[in-house]
Amino acid sequence: MNYEVIEKCVRNLLTEIGENPDREGLKKTPNRVATAYEFLTQGYNQNIEEILNGAIFNEKYDEMVIVKDIDFYSMCEHHLLPFFGKVHVAYIPDGKIVGLSKIPRIVDVFAQRLQVQERMTQEIADTIDSFLKPRGVAVVVEAYHMCMMMRGVQKQNSITTTSAMHGVFTEDARTRNEFLKLISKERI
Repeated sequence: MNYEVIEKCVRNLLTEIGENPDREGLKKTPNRVATAYEFLTQGYNQNIEEILNGAIFNEKYDEMVIVKDIDFYSMCEHHLLPFFGKVHVAYIPDGKIVGLSKIPRIVDVFAQRLQVQERMTQEIADTIDSFLKPRGVAVVVEAYHMCMMMRGVQKQNSITTTSAMHGVFTEDARTRNEFLKLISKERI
């Protein structure tokens, strides 16, 4: 990432909206924005194989594995405003399992890119399906979009929910319903 180019763009943006980029509170803003965008888009520079780092194991376990309530933060590619929420991931192994901490890391790889929620949901499911070859994968994403909350329709309490289902989660309504029930907001 070229900090100098981004800093210049931010200075121009500040000027165009009527601000003075040289006033005390804004002098370091172009650098801070460049640093923030480097972090917020680090998913472009991450490799799933390196993230998994050999943490796929042969195991005869064949029941549903769920990691739910994975916090994520992303940037809407349409307005460059944040969207954030929770991701719920399930898979049913077919001889291979993955280290549980790898699932939130996969989520982060795709969340830390300019995104639309629909694509991010599908990318997470496709990646788990590709690397584990499970009997099925299910991903549900629930998110608040600042582009809907701060501007446009200004609906502060609306939640967008997307899902991607593969394999047995598509083919068997009982399996899909079990997953949906287990990720519901009710706690034990």
